[in-house]
Amino acid sequence: MKITDFFCALLVSGLFLAGVASASEQEELENLRQRIAQMQSEIAKTSESKSEAADALRASEQAISNSNRKISELANSQREADLRLNALQTQQQQLNQHLSKEQALLGKLLYQQYLGGKHEYIKLMLDNQDPNQVARDLQYYRYIARNRAAWLGSLRNNLKSLNTISLEVQKQSSALENLREEHTAEKLKLQQEQRERQQVLGQVSKQLLQQRREYTNLQHNENRLAKLVTKITEMLAQPKRKTFFKNNNIPDNRFDGKPFAQLKGKLALPIKGDISNQFGATRPESTVVWKGLFIKSASGQTVKAIAAGRVVFADWLRGFGNLLIVDHGNAYMSLYGNNETLYKQVGDELRGGDVISSVGNSGGNADSGLYFELRHESKPLDPLQWLARK
Repeated sequence: MKITDFFCALLVSGLFLAGVASASEQEELENLRQRIAQMQSEIAKTSESKSEAADALRASEQAISNSNRKISELANSQREADLRLNALQTQQQQLNQHLSKEQALLGKLLYQQYLGGKHEYIKLMLDNQDPNQVARDLQYYRYIARNRAAWLGSLRNNLKSLNTISLEVQKQSSALENLREEHTAEKLKLQQEQRERQQVLGQVSKQLLQQRREYTNLQHNENRLAKLVTKITEMLAQPKRKTFFKNNNIPDNRFDGKPFAQLKGKLALPIKGDISNQFGATRPESTVVWKGLFIKSASGQTVKAIAAGRVVFADWLRGFGNLLIVDHGNAYMSLYGNNETLYKQVGDELRGGDVISSVGNSGGNADSGLYFELRHESKPLDPLQWLARK
């Protein structure tokens, strides 16, 4: 008989009992305890493999975070290179148009000079004109000569600039092509890392995590059955907590510059989503209490800093996956766990509302979402008490 079948049958019959256990019930309870002892032994034997699998999960999720950050940086570099290339091509086009006009004008001047010959100065001296007029005409010709020289110099400089810009365009085009190739290669690398992560998650989440849950379930089954044997009415399990709060607000920078302690009752949670737990409540199938909030949200959604601060931790931590911690001053900190990608690094200065990461389920978490904590002097605070009221 399965323990679940036995439990259901015993629950029905127990409603008519006076609370005294039968011999068969005591035997079933003893069998259950033996199964728990066996599971404890199996978990002790596989503790080393658990550690290795968790280390593999850490390396995989860190690689995914780094690849996503590099892809984001490459995309920004590519946009900047595109803008620079467009500007260079525009400048090149303008210079080509200007040079075409100058070359056409140069052709006309050379033709006129060819027709008029190079005897202007001699003609002026031998035409027996007024000396003052001759002086003025000579000065006029000198102005024209200097102007032509300056114009020819400008033409040569423009030709040189055009050549320089053409080389720069070729160089920028080559750099842009390299960025695109690197971007494509990084995406392929990311896809491979994501496939490897899925394999690791398959090992950790489906094998090791399942074994741990089975052990926990056996312990709870033992407790429920023991209570049933002594007193039927104490067997009823407490109802599961439902989602009691849906967050629709996100942070911004309107409170930057104010001490964090003054922001109580004014903040917004880092992402929109459903809050599926209550601060201080006991976690399901565990004796551990919630020290923060778990906000369910689709993978890849952006996570924003709740207030201005500085990143003091950005790394993978067992149980929390890709974790980022922000120091807001005066011993106030905010923690963001289970991320897919960390966009910020230790030492980065933040404003309220800055994008710091993206949602995921790193750390072996079953659901996609963000684990969020607030702490003061290392003590956890109820985040709901710090939220702005609608």
